[in-house]
Amino acid sequence: MNGLRNDKELLPRKKDFRGSTYKEKAPDGFRPGGRRQQSEIYSIKQEKKKEREQVGTTVLPALHPWVSFFAFLPMCTSFFYSFTDYNVISKCNFVGLDNYKNMFSGADPYFYKSLFVTVVYVALSVPSSLITAFLVAMLLNSEVKGKGIFRTIFYLPSIVPVVGMSAVWLWIFNSDFGLANMLLKAVGLPTCQWLSSETTVIPTLVFTNLWTIGSTMVIFLAGIQDVPRQLTEAVEIDGGGGLAKLFHVIIPMMTPTIFYNLVMGIINGFQIFTQAYVITQGGPNNASLFYVYYLYREAFQFMRMGSACAIAWVLFVIIMALTVIMFWLQKKWVYYGGE
Repeated sequence: MNGLRNDKELLPRKKDFRGSTYKEKAPDGFRPGGRRQQSEIYSIKQEKKKEREQVGTTVLPALHPWVSFFAFLPMCTSFFYSFTDYNVISKCNFVGLDNYKNMFSGADPYFYKSLFVTVVYVALSVPSSLITAFLVAMLLNSEVKGKGIFRTIFYLPSIVPVVGMSAVWLWIFNSDFGLANMLLKAVGLPTCQWLSSETTVIPTLVFTNLWTIGSTMVIFLAGIQDVPRQLTEAVEIDGGGGLAKLFHVIIPMMTPTIFYNLVMGIINGFQIFTQAYVITQGGPNNASLFYVYYLYREAFQFMRMGSACAIAWVLFVIIMALTVIMFWLQKKWVYYGGE
């Protein structure tokens, strides 16, 4: 009987998980309410608390009265001036929608010209920059010796002042003594009027823009390294090669990164100014009259500040509309993990 009594004592008593029996028998990490599980729950709560604090520290400065004052006062002022004939020198008069009518009616011939030139530039530069940056990021993600040095080399040009690099490109593509034509002559090929021809000036400026893909490349590289290795290994197990991994795993998993770079590329493309100001000054024959350079010329060369403010607000509406459309379309092709 003693042996039977001892055997029964060894059997677990029917208690719920909150009882002391299972807490004593089960290891810490496997029983509900164990110390390990409680610590994990606590750490998750702490992480969420930190995220809320980070959001607060990011949003609150923007809501500060002084920040709001200096951010919104110029916007409201320029919006008011867009309905006037303000020219800095004389007293401004309210003209209603005349500045906008002059643009959209064709009375100002440079509005549609600059808008067309800018759209063509964006249509060429954004895809070429994204594709080039992505390919460079793929190459720099490979396991090669000195990859850190190569990453630095490809990123450095993006932090060089744009004015200085524009001056260098102006010399390289000079029609008379530029390096590009010198190399073409050396190999017996005909020279080109890179910046002096209406047909080649925009493609040339698009090519010079590839020099600034360093930041985009770094973002792509971070996105590639964030792709779960288990997914690429699963493709390899199924017999897939590099292209299968690229098109079925890497690109779908990187669609949020691609979307971000696409949005920023379009916004920056519509705001291009320095290259036109330093290299071409809108020429030849206004073939590189970008929208922001047209705005600058209207404001600081012709001193028509009211018209320039109207031009700026039209650009704001265009960029805002494109951004809203892209965010609406991204629901159809951008994949976010966990959805």
